[in-house]
Amino acid sequence: MPDQQTRLRPAAPGPRSTRHRAAALLTAAAPALAAYAAVRAVGLLALAVWAPAAGKDALHLLGGRWDSVWYQGIAVHGYGRTVTLPDGGLHPDLAFFPLLPALERGIAAVTPFTVQGAGIAVAWLAGLVAAWGIFAVGARLRGRRTGVVLAALWGAYPTAFVQSMAYTETLFTALAAWSLYAVLKDRWITAAALCVLAGLTRPSAAALIAALAVTAAAVLVREWRAGARRDLLRRNARMLLGVCLAPLGWLAYVVFVAVREGGAFAYFEVQAQWGNSIDGGRALAAFIAGLPLPAALGLCAALGLLGWLVFLCVRQRQPLPVLVYGIAVVVVSLIGSGYFGSRPRLMMPAFPLLLPPAVALAGLRTSARAGAVVAALALASAVYGAWTLLGPGPP
Repeated sequence: MPDQQTRLRPAAPGPRSTRHRAAALLTAAAPALAAYAAVRAVGLLALAVWAPAAGKDALHLLGGRWDSVWYQGIAVHGYGRTVTLPDGGLHPDLAFFPLLPALERGIAAVTPFTVQGAGIAVAWLAGLVAAWGIFAVGARLRGRRTGVVLAALWGAYPTAFVQSMAYTETLFTALAAWSLYAVLKDRWITAAALCVLAGLTRPSAAALIAALAVTAAAVLVREWRAGARRDLLRRNARMLLGVCLAPLGWLAYVVFVAVREGGAFAYFEVQAQWGNSIDGGRALAAFIAGLPLPAALGLCAALGLLGWLVFLCVRQRQPLPVLVYGIAVVVVSLIGSGYFGSRPRLMMPAFPLLLPPAVALAGLRTSARAGAVVAALALASAVYGAWTLLGPGPP
């Protein structure tokens, strides 16, 4: 007969209990996933109607242009392609991180999908996983209703049409959202593992790495000041291990480029060839200064709105990892010298910026009012997305 200690010890979670927990989490997130899918369906419907009228193929617009072509080229041929521009500049494919091409290649190898179709499939599935993670973060911080609205608002972001393209934004946001959720649950190793994958997806993983590092530093400082200095490092061993593991994905790709190109700073040189150097915002200021006065004022107003959202996030007292991540994504997106038109897209993974309006909408007296606002935003996003995709320039 087992002793009392054995009988009182909780049973280890088995596959069945794990499945039940996963099913419960999915059931709780179902309204958010449905809202997100509905918002994105409006965008896809607008494109499906508008593209044929303009004599273009909607699927080609989603998966066969701009960065998508580079990712698919890496998936098929590996790294090694360099395009020479008319002015003599070079665009090497080493500027693109490897996780999406690897997934495209793997899916195309085991399914009937082409590499292009695999890229679109990854983006759409990752969009749902991202919406789930965004809901999870919002629900943990402000309740389920806020989580649902937050996921829907992310789907109605002005450049949310990119979420339906064979780009990396949805994949990165999914990894970042779930990594932040893991930190909020004090699951540092899980958060670090997701951060490693994010670091193989986009250079903006630096924002997520910073969020984990700053949060860990704050925990150590707080405990030190509180007098809990004995065994401080041992007590936080898993957190410190997570912080050390988090940058390994990003670092691994930087080292890969350095070894391949034979220079310690080769990755940064590759980014500079694409015009993506860090200049502290000088390129942004020069771009605004070169615009006609009405356009410059409009852009300044948009940047003011962005600053107001950041202020609201601070005033809202968002948890440190969420706050640092959102602000860091914005900063990284604004201080580079890259193509200005891509900056709204680069800021799209900063979903914490949408938490203040999500809280406001969730607090409306009736769900119908919140739904009407989200529906209007979804329609505006759909029209803007179709118009942009039918244009000549990249998002």
